Amino acid sequence: MMRQVREDSQEFSDEDAAAAGYGSGGGKARIITVTSGKGGVGKTNLSINMAIGFSRIGKKVVVMDADLGLANVNVMLNIVPKYNLFHVIRKEKTIKEITLETEFGISIVPGASGFAQIANMREDQRRGFIEELDTLSSADIIIIDTSAGVSSNVLDFIAAADDAVIITTPEPTSITDAYGIIKILASDSEYDTLNMGLKLVVNRARNASVAKEVSDRMIRIAGQFLNLKLDYLGFVYDDPAVSQAVLRQRPFMVMDPKCKAGICVQHLVERMDKNKPLESAGFSGMLKRLFGLNRK
Repeated sequence: MMRQVREDSQEFSDEDAAAAGYGSGGGKARIITVTSGKGGVGKTNLSINMAIGFSRIGKKVVVMDADLGLANVNVMLNIVPKYNLFHVIRKEKTIKEITLETEFGISIVPGASGFAQIANMREDQRRGFIEELDTLSSADIIIIDTSAGVSSNVLDFIAAADDAVIITTPEPTSITDAYGIIKILASDSEYDTLNMGLKLVVNRARNASVAKEVSDRMIRIAGQFLNLKLDYLGFVYDDPAVSQAVLRQRPFMVMDPKCKAGICVQHLVERMDKNKPLESAGFSGMLKRLFGLNRK
């Protein structure tokens, strides 16, 4: 009972990936899901700029667009992909062939309607698809930009990832919707919330104290009423440089490297890099969890 898949991309051959033992540092790829309870909170923008932040500290990063039907990652980077995961499922292209290298030091894998087809695949087709996706496991970091909301696809990605970054803003509706994701995860016995690396980022905050107030409230409620651990990763300033960059279809960390939002994102990335998960099943492990192929 699976829903969607996320993966990474690179220019390495299968032999290179095997020789490297997955990530370029010799370890397994770290899977980071970025999600939100509602649209319009800056989720995709933060996914892209976090990827750039990781690349700046020497990581090989792939961003996978798991937002069904909405090619927001492509739009943000002013890229029009010719192929996507749908072509991989139909065996018209390989993952390597659809992966796009960008001028910003990161790679992207266009998802488009590809994920919608997965639920209808036979198990042998799914296994073949996983094997194809797993050829890209040589990335250090795979960032999965999910759809907004609480669909089963989004929840599966959160549960299967090493880290799940939940984006909210100080707006009451955004906070309520972000809490909605956490509440559903906590109430569904299918998900192992004890080992879920849930992290909160408050975007578009006027200042640190406003962000801290939001995070303290959500962490307290999650712990008191849901018995779920939620970590505060940090915040990103409400910065006019961000909207200017969006209009120009450029990452704000590239267009204005010294902007307040960019400095915040780099701090988030470095904080995550210092707090790696104790154990990771890597990309292939996440795929098996997503597709349920490890269930008998």
